[in-house]
Amino acid sequence: MKKLILLKYRVMDGICSLRNNNKGMGTVEIILIIVVLISLVLIFKSQLTNLVNQIFQKITSQANSI
Repeated sequence: MKKLILLKYRVMDGICSLRNNNKGMGTVEIILIIVVLISLVLIFKSQLTNLVNQIFQKITSQANSI
């Protein structure tokens, strides 16, 4: 149990240090991330559209039953 708590604090400390360390984050990296995200959306557009439509259909059907 003690090892698990220590591991949790080490992970949290690592996440905080990554979040606070932004020396290497430049414009080129941000543009590359945006390009990759847009290309993934374009590649999986039909699957994403079907998934969103199914989710809204379930929400609508379950909302009508309440």
